[in-house]
Amino acid sequence: MKLAFSKRFIKDYRRLPASIQKSTDKQLVLLLSDFNHPSLNTKKMQDPRDIWEGRVTKGYRFTFQVQGDVYFLRRIGTHDLLRNP
Repeated sequence: MKLAFSKRFIKDYRRLPASIQKSTDKQLVLLLSDFNHPSLNTKKMQDPRDIWEGRVTKGYRFTFQVQGDVYFLRRIGTHDLLRNP
């Protein structure tokens, strides 16, 4: 699998505190190696576009779609932000 980043994800990522960016990098490595790793807590969102959610920390999440052999990263931010955009 590979990663692809939306412009919005990149913009969101750049606004994160450095510690959350570091945690994000770690979690994305886990995503590539083990989609079902417990610390990612990946789950499909209730959305007709097949959007998934993964955990960075207790308060931060990222959303993505699976497109063939690519994880397309859509957004990253606080759990509340992603639930109520």
